Amino acid sequence: LGLIYVFWLTRPQCDPEMRFWKAVGDASLMFLYATLAMGPIARLLPSIGRVVLFRREVGIWFGLFASLHTFLILNGWVRWDIMLFLGYEVIPDLGRFVRLNSGFGLANIMGIVAILITLPLMGTSTDWAIQKLGGNAWKFLHSGSYIIFWLVVLHTAYFLFIQYAPHFHRPTPPLDWFRYPFLMLTMAVIGLQVAGFLLTVKRR
Repeated sequence: LGLIYVFWLTRPQCDPEMRFWKAVGDASLMFLYATLAMGPIARLLPSIGRVVLFRREVGIWFGLFASLHTFLILNGWVRWDIMLFLGYEVIPDLGRFVRLNSGFGLANIMGIVAILITLPLMGTSTDWAIQKLGGNAWKFLHSGSYIIFWLVVLHTAYFLFIQYAPHFHRPTPPLDWFRYPFLMLTMAVIGLQVAGFLLTVKRR
């Protein structure tokens, strides 16, 4: 909650509704990145390897915040309207739906798919699930976290760099300060994953 509050404080220019769902989304992103960073950090720095014991809990918090972020978007921004969710709006003068945001729908679909993959991972983040599924099946299921990572990266990149980019038919809002920290954190997670993989290969 403190993390959400920090992100909330950084966007006073946004209206309260947008400000809140952005803060929740950014907090969920931090938990996702932490979850994926813990494994390679434990390999690279065995002295603090116990951090990996918290990976499942941190992953669950990512799922909870990501689910809340999704609900706030569906309930507030697109108002449960599938056409609006896909980037279409009715233009009264034309009397039909027109796609106003070419990437908006695709970015939203990526977010929904990421949530649909996240939910079973949350539900099986227990010792009981590992025992019932077996270690290999459990690991195969949870390898979906990498799919979630790329879907979330593309989803977030669209809204940080494209959705609010300068456009001839609408005013340009202030650029989101989180754009470049997002890029650096994303590259850091990828770098840690690659380094952890290379170290594992070297040891074997």
